[in-house]
Amino acid sequence: MLFNSFPFIFLFLPLSLGGYFWIGRLGSLTLSKGWLLLSSLIFYGYWNVVFLPLISISIMVNYLLGNRLHEVRCNQRLSRIFLYFGLLFNIGLIAYYKYTVFLMSWLPPSKLSVWITQLLHPDNIILPLAISFYTFQQISYLVDAYRGVIPNYSLLDYSLFVLFFPQLIAGPIVHHYEVIPQFNRLRNLLFCQKNFAIGCIVFVIGLSKKVLIADSLAGWVTLPFNHAAELSFIEAWTAALSYTYQLYFDFSGYCDMALGLGLMLNVKLPINFNSPYKSTSIVEFWRRWHITLSNFLRDYLYIPLGGNRLGESRRVINLMITMLLGGLWHGAGWTYIAWGGFHGVCLSINHIWKKVGFYLPKQISWLVTFLAVIIGWVIFRAQSLGDAGHILWAMTGIEGILLPGKYRGLVSNLEMFGIRFNNFPSLDYFPGGLESIVILFIVTLWVVFLPNTQELIQKFKPRWWWSLLLGFLAMLTLLSMSRVTEFLYFQF
Repeated sequence: MLFNSFPFIFLFLPLSLGGYFWIGRLGSLTLSKGWLLLSSLIFYGYWNVVFLPLISISIMVNYLLGNRLHEVRCNQRLSRIFLYFGLLFNIGLIAYYKYTVFLMSWLPPSKLSVWITQLLHPDNIILPLAISFYTFQQISYLVDAYRGVIPNYSLLDYSLFVLFFPQLIAGPIVHHYEVIPQFNRLRNLLFCQKNFAIGCIVFVIGLSKKVLIADSLAGWVTLPFNHAAELSFIEAWTAALSYTYQLYFDFSGYCDMALGLGLMLNVKLPINFNSPYKSTSIVEFWRRWHITLSNFLRDYLYIPLGGNRLGESRRVINLMITMLLGGLWHGAGWTYIAWGGFHGVCLSINHIWKKVGFYLPKQISWLVTFLAVIIGWVIFRAQSLGDAGHILWAMTGIEGILLPGKYRGLVSNLEMFGIRFNNFPSLDYFPGGLESIVILFIVTLWVVFLPNTQELIQKFKPRWWWSLLLGFLAMLTLLSMSRVTEFLYFQF
């Protein structure tokens, strides 16, 4: 079930909220949490009920392992055995469902590869929804249990921690200590007008980002990236910027909706998105983009590898390992690995520059960072490394600046000023021509200078014009939901 669907907004959400607060009037935490858990199971099973047993088995195995780690925490050897078994179980699950086909593409034709194919049946593997997110969430739980920093939670608490529907599908990746104590507060069972109002506002803003902006930009992305070798300079930049903003508004829209839904239920989820395109360094970008994933990679991979404690060379190696695995987490493909490696190189350069005392003016730092992010997104979105190379090469303008056919009349005037153009492109990918440049320029100003949702909410005061504006925005968004589109991060 998708947040941006009529069944969710007009059926599932009213029933789940109404049932939760009606049961909450009885004062029973167990019944209220049970209702939320049932709602979350229905929410997850709506997409494909076949994967309910898988996520249920994953929850049960990790819960039991967590309990064993809690019980034997004084026995270092036994604790490590249980931890390694848990890591192997979780990584094995995600490796089978997400990486089997990719890994088997490396195998040369042989009897062994035929036998493995017959054993694993890769053509029949369907990627379970949210497996990347709930796997990482449970790995963090097991590691914390090994470290002895978790209490002995009940199965109900743990299951709700993993399945809580506002954050289940695409994050944020929450820690047990961030949400389980909130599930056990009696006052959270009571309807709170302030939390509900703010939650609705945040949800509407996020929904409008997804439906009105991200989905509108999708048409400017798919066709150009499918014909990467034939793009002109302007078409390549239009496609790159369109995807840069499509992913931005799609993911920030989801994060807003998740936060809003949590607030409606009196649960405060961690902020996962904080205007990343305002960053003046790649380090800052990763502190603002998918914050909970960045924190997970830092706390459970980069620091255990040694972080920056073993010298500068080791820090670069640790950064590269972390970002390569972070790229692979997003998808089974060389483009994702290359994207992670590219960001690993950028982060390493950033740290080296800072160490030697090299600084750029703020505006230039922003521009360099933003260009690096755009280059990374081209690699990330391209269907192959070859396609990424074609698009990036076209973006350089080395082979000339090509205009769409509808603007051929401008050429003679522009050539008077010494601006030369190659032949016009044979395919008219350019969506809307110069109008697209204006729209993308306005969007750039928006993401760089305007306040984000969290900043708006901090300044929010109930006013009649707020109600009018949000009501109009909600109506426009609902009228624009002609078809249900998945969030981009669902595929990661």
